[in-house]
Amino acid sequence: MRTRMLELYECDKCKQMVLIVQEGPGSLVCCDQPMIQMQEKSGAEEGKEKHIPVVEKTEKGTRVKVGSIPHPMVDDHFIQWIEVIGDSFLQTETLKPGENPEKEFCVPFEKVKKVRIFCNKHGFWIKK
Repeated sequence: MRTRMLELYECDKCKQMVLIVQEGPGSLVCCDQPMIQMQEKSGAEEGKEKHIPVVEKTEKGTRVKVGSIPHPMVDDHFIQWIEVIGDSFLQTETLKPGENPEKEFCVPFEKVKKVRIFCNKHGFWIKK
């Protein structure tokens, strides 16, 4: 059986997003149409150098930088959020235009299983 936990869905019309935190038998609908599961991009796609998260161990935990080349952070093109996922946690930090495309999380580096970011122009990217 396929699990839907932590999958992200988007309404193609209004762009609202829904994160699955508890599975159920129903379907997701918004604006009178089925929501679309967002596909994680992981590096084969164009633009990976500005979107694949770079994860580093710090004294306080884990730092995530977006891209080996810093991602733009302007009004019409920026990273909206960064999240770190482990077996027993999911932490999300939001960003705004003008901020550095990075965040530090107080979670042990060794316990981070996956990092995800969302670019308002190029979508959903991961690093496992």
